[in-house]
Amino acid sequence: MFTTVLVANRGEIACRVIGTLRRLGIRSVAIHAGPAEGADAGSRHVREADVAVSLGGEAGARAYLDVEAVVAAAVATGAEAIHPGYGFLSENPELAHACERAGIAFVGPPAGAIEAMADKVAGKRIVAGRGVPVLPGTLDDGLDDDALVAAADDVGFPLLVKPVAGGGGKGMVVVSSADELPAALASARRVATSAFGDDGLLLERLVERPRHVEVQVLADARGSVVHLGERECTLQRRHQKIIEEAPSPVVDAATRDRLGAAACEVARSVGYVGVGTVEFLVPADAPDDFAFIEMNTRLQVEHPVTEMVTGLDLVEAQLRVAAGEPLWFTQDDVRITGQAIEARVYAESPARGFLPSVGRVDVFDDAGVGAGPEAFPLRLDAGVASGDEVSGDYDPMLAKAVAHGVDRDQALARLDGLLARTAVLGVETNVGFLRDLLADPDVRAGKLDTGLVDRFTTDLSEGGAGGQPPGPDSSWVVAALLDLGGPTTRSSGTADPWVADGWRLNAPRAPRPVALRDPAGDVHDLAVTGHRGDAVVVRDGGAPVRAGLRPAGGPAHRWLLTELSGRGAGMPRPGSDNWRAPESSGRGAGMPRPGSDSSRVETVAAVRVGDTVWVARAGRTTRFTVLDRAARAALRRSERATTGDPDAPAAGPTEIRAQMPGTVTATHAAGPVEAGAAVVVVEAMKMEHPLTAPAAGTLRLVVHPGDQVRLDQVVAVVEPEGAS
Repeated sequence: MFTTVLVANRGEIACRVIGTLRRLGIRSVAIHAGPAEGADAGSRHVREADVAVSLGGEAGARAYLDVEAVVAAAVATGAEAIHPGYGFLSENPELAHACERAGIAFVGPPAGAIEAMADKVAGKRIVAGRGVPVLPGTLDDGLDDDALVAAADDVGFPLLVKPVAGGGGKGMVVVSSADELPAALASARRVATSAFGDDGLLLERLVERPRHVEVQVLADARGSVVHLGERECTLQRRHQKIIEEAPSPVVDAATRDRLGAAACEVARSVGYVGVGTVEFLVPADAPDDFAFIEMNTRLQVEHPVTEMVTGLDLVEAQLRVAAGEPLWFTQDDVRITGQAIEARVYAESPARGFLPSVGRVDVFDDAGVGAGPEAFPLRLDAGVASGDEVSGDYDPMLAKAVAHGVDRDQALARLDGLLARTAVLGVETNVGFLRDLLADPDVRAGKLDTGLVDRFTTDLSEGGAGGQPPGPDSSWVVAALLDLGGPTTRSSGTADPWVADGWRLNAPRAPRPVALRDPAGDVHDLAVTGHRGDAVVVRDGGAPVRAGLRPAGGPAHRWLLTELSGRGAGMPRPGSDNWRAPESSGRGAGMPRPGSDSSRVETVAAVRVGDTVWVARAGRTTRFTVLDRAARAALRRSERATTGDPDAPAAGPTEIRAQMPGTVTATHAAGPVEAGAAVVVVEAMKMEHPLTAPAAGTLRLVVHPGDQVRLDQVVAVVEPEGAS
């Protein structure tokens, strides 16, 4: 076995590989972009490795694609092997060739196998010749746009445009008609060039309502190949998997044997060595009628679910095979036990069309769940920790939440509970959306197809359904109370008279005004009476809510929220029968005695950074902006100056602002523009995000292709029709 291994990656997968290296007693080497004092040098994977090496140059994903720099770092640190993880160079045959020239083991398949399967067209030709069923599509390399347009009718609509190189759904575009094809080809080529350095494309017949099932294979250098069962990866958004499980709920034993045999034949066809994944499309109504899509010649993001149901550490298996060891088990030894389900936690905003979210992670609370194959039955593999920065230069995945159960129902319940206890404060995430999706009746019943998430997203009402925590959402109450300072008691146990609670001599308590802007941009005026441990909160003149917020113990961001319900929320005055003075223990401080009114206690995560308050309740995170008196007064003046009719057309120019930091990849021609037209396309986190014109008018561009834009930067202006 190796003594030193360089991990040619970053983020979650680098931390995952480093964990196994640590368990095996192997020295780990991390790499990072930029200088030794740069932002990437402080990343979690760097902190967890034994040694870290700067790749030099500027920060960003491009540094991790520099084959010469990566191999030079391995040589300089005495690494005997390079593990590429997934993404970046993991499927680049140049790294495998460079490792061979340098006398370093590549923890992956031979370069020839990567080259054969990296070309999706050549891969389909190879496996079709071995009797593996494939989907109709183009089987020629390097077709230009005219040739692809000519071939489209034979493929048939709807079809899928896919990059010849790469994977992960990047650059894939669904095309419903011939009129849509030219624009789809242009977009797919831009993304393919940026993500994979190869703009080659292919066309493939789109199967209506398919399931996406993949098979994990493992092969050694002596010709032995086994499969480790299948994974269901049907739940996807924009062709990107978000929830995966093993085994598939629709694959029976006979179909599993056929899928496994086909996957092993695909591996043998290219002399595969190591861990790989063979992907199939499976019609929802005919699971045994599957067709080969492609082979991913690397470790997959979703490999933890296979590890949970087989008991294997796939990273250890990669290392052992790369070191020349033969497989230590046969196909008959593979046992699939129970059910495992994984959910990908992304830094993105579901409320804003899943746009990437960037910034500082003020709090990452993993609910005390461990990482790696030894964590069972709950597992949380993460690439960030509290204090880390989430950059738009990299993929937005922060973590993977995984749960195992004796059956699918138990695994779903455990995963939902883990998501509910996981809190990320400082950037927006999709955790609440994942809980809603897991609660969908079709998902729970296993009635899946690749269009389910898109339909679910369209139908999902504001606030969600299944994942909504019990009772009303009181995140705004937490935000208001967090703004109140000071303890509620002295060390002697008596009430502290100097707490700012609005007390006045011979007069009712004075409410404290708090103005909060919610994520939708709406401003709410709150009046808070009392102190943090026991207060009455009124929002926008509505019904009063009596609540208390006190430390929950442990991390400073954890709080216990107590809400009182009953006869008008009780609102007992100090000195009344239902009132009792705050206790030194803080338990029930200022709240009514048992039996007088009912109360609900909930653990929440909340933190205030500057004028921003983040509140996480049951897996849902809300961001509020606290407006000071000057900001609130300015808003009131602005409101008085407007017509008050939100439906009235704008009388002047409308600014279009970037909704995420990124790079401008395309722009609409200046001049006349229709409402809804894409005027600027910004690429962020390897995805393109079009910004559209809010109304018809005359477009004036402020940016150009290649420009870097900041969040909320003005990129274009539209003069509406009829404007003076």
